[in-house]
Amino acid sequence: MWFAILAALALIVIYFISIYNVLIKGRIRIDEAWSDIDVQLKRRYDLIPNLISTVEGYAKHEKSLFTEVTKARTAAMQAHGAGDLAKSADAENMLSRALSGLMVQVENYPQLKANENFLDLQNELSDTENKIQASRRFYNSTVRDYNTKCKMFPSNIVADTFNFKTREFFDVTDVKERENVKVKF
Repeated sequence: MWFAILAALALIVIYFISIYNVLIKGRIRIDEAWSDIDVQLKRRYDLIPNLISTVEGYAKHEKSLFTEVTKARTAAMQAHGAGDLAKSADAENMLSRALSGLMVQVENYPQLKANENFLDLQNELSDTENKIQASRRFYNSTVRDYNTKCKMFPSNIVADTFNFKTREFFDVTDVKERENVKVKF
């Protein structure tokens, strides 16, 4: 009789330990996913000055566009460094819009589009943007899985007991950010 009770208690303890370990694993995967975003954003930040300097030579009168991209890059780097996910997501989305505007503007310069340095930079930036999107999707899926575990019974008991907090998604919060970039000439 006592053996059966002890065995049942042992199984319950083992079950809750396994839930705890799953939550720890989820937290670590979220941190890893954020680190992947961080690496790609750093790569993007490094490419932007090279891209701007290449384009500037062809489009000297587009100074406001370059200023906008530079400001957006600076704001994104500052927001990302501050560690506030919501502000970082907003700043990154603004930077994406500014870069889209720059790429649309490039269409006016056929010589630039044929320039090998520009094409290399454009391909690198495009590849980086794709990697950022993939990293964001991976981050959001790990956050979704982790948050689900934190909210569902019985893992929510372990999450509440050991202070596992849900995480924020990397999200577009401003409706304007979801719209297509409009460029007027």
